[in-house]
Amino acid sequence: MARADRLERMDGLRSELEAEYRAALIAALQVAAGGVWGLFGHSKDKHIQAAAAPVVEHLCDLGQSIDDLREKLALPRFDLHEQFEAARGPVAASAVGEPRQAKAWLDRLQQA
Repeated sequence: MARADRLERMDGLRSELEAEYRAALIAALQVAAGGVWGLFGHSKDKHIQAAAAPVVEHLCDLGQSIDDLREKLALPRFDLHEQFEAARGPVAASAVGEPRQAKAWLDRLQQA
C-alpha cells in the first residue's frame, strides 16, 4: 500500500508540475508574441539571449523535473517540453520570426 501511495503522490506532483510548465510556457509565449525576442533562441544577439535566459532556464528545469518523475512512473517523456526544445535554436533566414512563431504556439495550445 505504501508503494501505491508513493506512486500516487508522485503522479500528483507530476500533474502539478505539468500544469505549472504549461502556464509558464504560455506566459513566455505571450511576451514573445508581443514582440520580445529570445524565447526560441533564433537571435545571435547576446543581450537578447541573456534577457531570455531566466525564462528558458526555468522551463528547462521544470521539463527535466517532469521527465524525471515520468521516468520513475514508467511514462513517456513530456512531449510539450520536447516540442519546445526542438523549436529552439538557429533557423534559416527565411523562417518566421519569434513573435509569429509564439503566436502560432499560443493558437495551437488554446486548441489542445
